[in-house]
Amino acid sequence: MEFQKLSALSLKEMFIHQIRDLILSGQMPVGSRLPSEREIARQMQVSRAVVNSGFSELEKQGFLEVHPRQGVFVADYGKNGNINTLNAIMEYHGDTLGQGEIYSIIEVRRALEHLATDSIVKNSSNEDILGLEGLLEEVAAAKTIDDTVLATFSFHHKLSVISGNSIIPLIYISFKPVVTQLWKRFCLKYGKEALYDSVLCLYKCMKERDALAARRCTDKQLNEALEGGHQIF
Repeated sequence: MEFQKLSALSLKEMFIHQIRDLILSGQMPVGSRLPSEREIARQMQVSRAVVNSGFSELEKQGFLEVHPRQGVFVADYGKNGNINTLNAIMEYHGDTLGQGEIYSIIEVRRALEHLATDSIVKNSSNEDILGLEGLLEEVAAAKTIDDTVLATFSFHHKLSVISGNSIIPLIYISFKPVVTQLWKRFCLKYGKEALYDSVLCLYKCMKERDALAARRCTDKQLNEALEGGHQIF
């Protein structure tokens, strides 16, 4: 058995996690002004460089707004956040992600998958579609939930690639932490075989070049996850 090297979080990472957790827990509400870099550095016993670089990263994640000569404020991340914000929220809430957030994520995935499968049926070559079979086999052969989820993501990402739409693969990659977390939850509740069945259904539809059947396949799976027998709430 081979063990992986353990490493501690850097001061910057610990700083980011602490500020982000204070924001997400509501202890630092939207619009509130943070103390100065000097004061935060003094209280947390870190350098101002750590605070400054941490602020920059939290601004990229959509949690802070830095206004020159005015200060640093908690951003309205729910309104103006980005995919990094969503990933951070997923990490913070873990299995407690709310029904509203899950519903929104699934509906976005539905739209993307419909777009991808419609395009594949119209534009992709037979070779591209048959190339999905190896990824399908990886899902079937996976021994653990983690392996099943990663193989399933590879299948869906390949779908997005062969769709011919250059933007869909970028969106899929951005959503990877969110989608894989939901798939893990799904497998823990219903088994990894259920996830394989959904991939197999899509592959058969693509092989038969049946766009309507692919849409029905996607809708059935996602509707089951939202309000049917395979709910993930």
